[in-house]
Amino acid sequence: MLLNRDSSGKRWYLRPDGAGKVTGQLQYLTDMTLPDMIHGRVLRSSYPYARILSIDITGAEALDGVFAVLTSKDVPGLNLFGIATPDQPVFCEHVVRYVGDAIAAVAADSPERAALALDAIRVEYEEWTPLDSPEAALAPGAPELHEHGPGNVLHRTEIKRGNINEGFAACEHVVSETYYTPRQMHAYMETEGGLFVPDENGRLHVYAATQHGYKDRMQLARIIGCSEEDIRVVSSPIGGSFGGKDELNVQPYGALLALRSGRPVKMHNSRKESVRAGLKRHPMKIEMQTGISREGMIQAHRVRITADTGAYATLGAPVLNFCTEHCLGPYSIPHVDVEGVSVYTNNGVSGEFRGFGGNQAIFAMEGQMDRLAEIMNMDPWEFRRRNMREKSDPGPLNQRILVTDGLSQVWEAMDRSELWQKHLYPPTDPALPPWIKRGVGAAIAMHGAGLGYGIPDPAGGRLSLNAEGKIEVAFSYEEFGQGLIATLEMMLCDLFHCSTCDLSIIIGDTDRVPHSGSSTASRSTTMAWMALQRLQAPFRSKILSVASTLSGIPADELITGIEGVWRKDQLSPEVTANEPTMNSKVLVSYVDLAKHGEAEDWIFDTQFEYPTTPDNVVGGHYLYTYAAVAAEVEVNTLTGEAKLLDTRHVVAAGPVINPMGFIGQIEGGSVMALGFTLTEDAVMQDSRYMTTNLDNYLIPTIRDIHTNLEVEAIEDLPEGDPFGPRGIGEIGSVALAPAITAAIHQATGVWVNRLPVPRDQLIKPLGVSLQKGVSSS
Repeated sequence: MLLNRDSSGKRWYLRPDGAGKVTGQLQYLTDMTLPDMIHGRVLRSSYPYARILSIDITGAEALDGVFAVLTSKDVPGLNLFGIATPDQPVFCEHVVRYVGDAIAAVAADSPERAALALDAIRVEYEEWTPLDSPEAALAPGAPELHEHGPGNVLHRTEIKRGNINEGFAACEHVVSETYYTPRQMHAYMETEGGLFVPDENGRLHVYAATQHGYKDRMQLARIIGCSEEDIRVVSSPIGGSFGGKDELNVQPYGALLALRSGRPVKMHNSRKESVRAGLKRHPMKIEMQTGISREGMIQAHRVRITADTGAYATLGAPVLNFCTEHCLGPYSIPHVDVEGVSVYTNNGVSGEFRGFGGNQAIFAMEGQMDRLAEIMNMDPWEFRRRNMREKSDPGPLNQRILVTDGLSQVWEAMDRSELWQKHLYPPTDPALPPWIKRGVGAAIAMHGAGLGYGIPDPAGGRLSLNAEGKIEVAFSYEEFGQGLIATLEMMLCDLFHCSTCDLSIIIGDTDRVPHSGSSTASRSTTMAWMALQRLQAPFRSKILSVASTLSGIPADELITGIEGVWRKDQLSPEVTANEPTMNSKVLVSYVDLAKHGEAEDWIFDTQFEYPTTPDNVVGGHYLYTYAAVAAEVEVNTLTGEAKLLDTRHVVAAGPVINPMGFIGQIEGGSVMALGFTLTEDAVMQDSRYMTTNLDNYLIPTIRDIHTNLEVEAIEDLPEGDPFGPRGIGEIGSVALAPAITAAIHQATGVWVNRLPVPRDQLIKPLGVSLQKGVSSS
């Protein structure tokens, strides 16, 4: 199905949070205030690597209007956090490891007074030489940044199969290339922050952006030294995250300051502080050597991945696992030798980011495919088809995966697309000056969904009829712009033939929702759908049974609909959430139904695990989404500027629940990938950010975003597939980079191996031919 904004053959719903967002009336978590609240600030390190000799807080404590000044001595529980590996100090006591490290925190009656209090804190350091690259951190004799070692290695991965030396020996051609990807910022509109409120019963209420409220609650309980039930986390709505708020950020400081002062504490990072302390996408160096037979079949593939995880772990290890899994692409390769290493440095912390290591891996692997196709003098799309895995083949880690036709379907759809066909006749326009060149490129991807085997991945949900007569659904997911609430409404309206007015959606509040797992890894839509499939039958049966008792009509003659239960022969088949057309009165209303029985009689819960590979391969995925992307690019060879003109995405992710949300996710991911490819890099020098704000960090603006973006959704799933729609939050971001660089190559003859694309590589003085070719042996 080709998804257009005006007509798709699907029902289009008003987005429930749309009006509030476009008018500015929606209250985000950082918009919250209370009359007696005070303001928190964090003092961060002056150096990327140093020993702390002394901390003097007496000057700050003496200031009027200052309610609390905290250091490591004031942490009652664990002075560490980290969603997977708790290795980041809440407050540094002896050593600082990056410029975002926290030394102290203050709370005062105004932001200005809090800033004065920070200035009054005196810290004496012994500055050390930072380890500003993975190479420096791995060098013999390099100081160890963490006691738990070994060395400065956070994590290592490998995939070995076949015999790599024999594989290369049998190859006709071998392409060797090293690819470099940038330290990208999430650039969410709402920076990190929230409101932290202690109540009279000793509980702490946390209103702060996160993608995993229950995991935040667990970490905060360890830090505070209390039970998890003593903390409530409200985690929605959020003004953007993209993975960047999956880890704790301001929460430990707001929580501790609120408990110490006994007053609500508001914290909200400036953009500069967000840049300094926030997570970034892992910069990576990926060395690839790929060999093919005379017939163009890949025989051998050697990969070495080096990831800069920065000062602390967060999810650096799972990101490397994901990159390692995806650096083989959707291809059948008999001889494989992959090794990866994630390295501690004194640079900014790298962590979870949309695509989760897949962007880096797919850029490199698809780059290899284009280079090999050129050596073979073969169409690059046909070269991919020749090497693609069969649908029944095991996954990249030799694990069993769910069998679908998604890979071949996206390949075929792109092969016949008008945009991709233009690559056969490189675009030209006689009206353009000779220094303007155009080209078309394409790439393909398979992208794992869920956290992968070996990481706890709980799911679940609750369906009930509440006291107000609303069909209520509760999940611990968060709404951070992806359109989750609208998608849930559509699922419920389809299941129960009801109106959005009959629904109550509860998300992101640990006091009110069951543990559904994290809102990450493109898993929320699938998990919500699976939960509702489990809950709908018993819930509907209960409703119809009570309605039958009240009306005297057999349950098999009844059906749920708008406002309540109807006779089947009186419910119009044209009913939709936006067009509630009924031809008779409701038989028994939901309000009347809710009055019968105890409240708990109307509550239905389910708990289960996200589906993982039955082969129990650590890190391996079971569900994959497939995509193909084509891009037309224009290059100005006088300035080196590359401009994206046209894009087509083909995505095989199962049924489209929310057409507008589907398009929005692919468009948003595409724009983020555009920045990753052409402009974005949070540059560091000597482990200090040279990019300190958005004024010198180039995210795509409306002038950079082309209007010709076409999305084709392939909704087919195998008969009896139990997993329903796949999440598409990441798939739109992972394959655009190699499509753009392939288009640049067609336009200019330059092979790009570094992102963002260096402009100086594309500059061609008039009358001088551009270098063309690739290392081959």
